[in-house]
Amino acid sequence: MTELAINLSTKCIAESPSTLLSYCYSIIRASIEKGSPQKALLDYKTLLVSLSIHPDRRMFSYVLEACKITSHLKIASETHAKVMKSGLQLDRHLSSSLVTVYVAGDFLNEARQLFEETPDLGSVPLYGNLLIMGYLRTGDYESSLHIFKRMPHRDKVSWNSIIAGSVKSRRFREAISLFRRMLKSGTRPNGFTYSSILSACARIGGLSCGEWVHNMMVEEGINLNFILASALIDMYSKCGRIKTAVEIFNVVKREDVSVWNSMITGFAIHGFGFDALKIFSQMKQENVTPDSITFVGILVACSHCGMVEEGRQFFYTMKHCHKIEPLLEHYGVMVDLLSRAGFLEEAYRMIKEMPMDPDIVIWRALLSACRTYEDSRLGEIVIDHMVELNSGDYVLLSNIYSSTRKWSCAERIRVLMRKSRVRKSSGLSWVEINGILHQFKAGDQSHPQSEAIYRVLDGLVKRIKVEGFVSSTELVLMDVSEEEKEVNLNYHSEKLALSFMVLKTGPGTEIRISKNLRICHDCHNFMKIVSRVLCRPIIVRDRLRFHHFEGGSCSCKDYW
Repeated sequence: MTELAINLSTKCIAESPSTLLSYCYSIIRASIEKGSPQKALLDYKTLLVSLSIHPDRRMFSYVLEACKITSHLKIASETHAKVMKSGLQLDRHLSSSLVTVYVAGDFLNEARQLFEETPDLGSVPLYGNLLIMGYLRTGDYESSLHIFKRMPHRDKVSWNSIIAGSVKSRRFREAISLFRRMLKSGTRPNGFTYSSILSACARIGGLSCGEWVHNMMVEEGINLNFILASALIDMYSKCGRIKTAVEIFNVVKREDVSVWNSMITGFAIHGFGFDALKIFSQMKQENVTPDSITFVGILVACSHCGMVEEGRQFFYTMKHCHKIEPLLEHYGVMVDLLSRAGFLEEAYRMIKEMPMDPDIVIWRALLSACRTYEDSRLGEIVIDHMVELNSGDYVLLSNIYSSTRKWSCAERIRVLMRKSRVRKSSGLSWVEINGILHQFKAGDQSHPQSEAIYRVLDGLVKRIKVEGFVSSTELVLMDVSEEEKEVNLNYHSEKLALSFMVLKTGPGTEIRISKNLRICHDCHNFMKIVSRVLCRPIIVRDRLRFHHFEGGSCSCKDYW
């Protein structure tokens, strides 16, 4: 028999029930106050076994306080059942404690039920916020949004949580919409809000929105800490305004490595490899220590510019001089670097010698290079290593066969796609005019001004053919006539987006286009000649990088 049990037996004889209950309170409370919540719960269990007491609201409150500290879900659940039997299920204090314990232990459905069943609990943002963050932590954005919409009162934490969650869930336009609603509600954004919304603008290439947010930050007098400075540099870089990103980089404080990383990555995705290397050198001069993200950016810069030897040196330096062990991302960029440059066997050896299992992205980088260098043998080996194939993987292999005119093999892949019910990913391109995004897909005729767009496109095609443009019909998979192949290529989404911008903007205006896939060789050549014929700069952001077309040439120097 424990000392507590002996003392309780003595108390049972000597004291009245109310005095005994007070004694029990003091025991549990003392353990909590001494920083021993686990002992408080053990004492509580001893009380239940040793005495025929019926815990009241006060006792439940102490027990749930200990459960919150220890995240003891089993006792919390048992206590919940006792609360129900005692008729205290509508008690706001007890319900809020249970919600807190359940959320901490990811028992979110139980927490949600309590939240929705307890009167007025939803009027306190603290508990709705706990649920929102709990669902976001487990990746359930829909449930977090449901809770958010049901909240009668939302504070800054509520808005920040749901906006950050929408960005993390890749719902970038929804994040911007929520931000506008936040402003209309009268809730003022803070630095956390701005960093989230700048990230959303960066991901969709929403320059107008990003500039609007930046201006708002200036008007509000928001201090540019390293997080916001990095977010602004990243936003302008990914929206095609690399010069503005550089201007910001030159005036902000640069003690934190993240600011340097954003600038290096910005130069890398624009294909300005030597500028990225220059920033890296400047970083060392200012005694800022690079981290693993720095080297990802530097290696990407080398990859996009074909600087193979430099990339090999940085990979070696990272490991042996900076003592940074390469992660999957570093190996992935190195495989991409070697593959792009035609060192396919070296890239394959690196994959085989990696200390961790390669992911699907690494295999796709090598498979894409097999398409570029028409290596069907290695392409088949790569496919055999890929556990899960999506439409792009099938298309790449089919492209490899088509480029070498192995039509029967290409047809076999298409049959396999049909049997597996694999649908080819749609190529999407979008442009922004006056803050409004206009989206196009290949062969799209859904836009209200489609007829005019196609007239402009047909006119451009005729004009650049006079300048020597020839469609890259070898890129079309089907074994059909050359004329049919040319028609297929003419209506790619980026060409429709370009034609729309030509229709809606004046001569000399810069044209910016974003797309979800890698730009094809035919569209790349098309953009080069159009930029010369119309004397207009064209910036295309594809899935991997930026292409700056001007005067008939591209910043990538035809290496991408």
